[in-house]
Amino acid sequence: MTHLIEMKNVIVERDGARVLDGVSMHLERGERLAVIGSNGAGKTTFLRALIGLQKLSGGSIEAFGRTRQSEDDFREVRLRAAYLFQDADDQLFCPSVVEDVAFGPLNQGFSEEEAMDKARATLARLGLSALGPRVTRKLSGGEKRLVCLAAILAMDPDVLLLDEPTNSLDAHHVEKLVEILNSLDVGMIIVSHDRPVLDRLANRALLMKNGQLEPAVLHRHPHMHEHVHIHTDHA
Repeated sequence: MTHLIEMKNVIVERDGARVLDGVSMHLERGERLAVIGSNGAGKTTFLRALIGLQKLSGGSIEAFGRTRQSEDDFREVRLRAAYLFQDADDQLFCPSVVEDVAFGPLNQGFSEEEAMDKARATLARLGLSALGPRVTRKLSGGEKRLVCLAAILAMDPDVLLLDEPTNSLDAHHVEKLVEILNSLDVGMIIVSHDRPVLDRLANRALLMKNGQLEPAVLHRHPHMHEHVHIHTDHA
């Protein structure tokens, strides 16, 4: 079976030090992979490398059945593996919400009318239609995060790469975000320190330590209802 995305012995160096030191991993269809680790462990670098935003010093990346090396290769990957940035303000730049959500489809080659239709339909599907005409810079932090998610979902991606998706969210917006993500049938790689949210979303986990990824075990404990908990020897 072809993996959606696979890293093979990837090395990324910065200032003479190895941030990623021979990282290998894969993502299968339907998997929700949690990547955990301490601050500065290289988790964001790992996500950026997957879609060609970080230059490799060694190793290779395969995505959607092809080895990816050139910028053109990765441009196609970025249309199918959508990246939710850690900071919403890095991702939103259009005057209105609906224009921001339409930007991805426009970049995919849809006409302006088609892109706006997809944007409105995506906002409606996520229960966010009321945000459509709003000025993006005047949204709350939680609203911006949900709009960023709508913007990448409007592209109908096969994979979501989520970098600290609950960063700075209040409980209401965390619940809304988890509800949306749990409704999706796409592969996910979720980088997060938010263990309760990972417990609800992930079905596999890896720990990043010393520039490498190692397995972390998902345990299910019997309760009145089922929870997934991530355990490692290091956390």
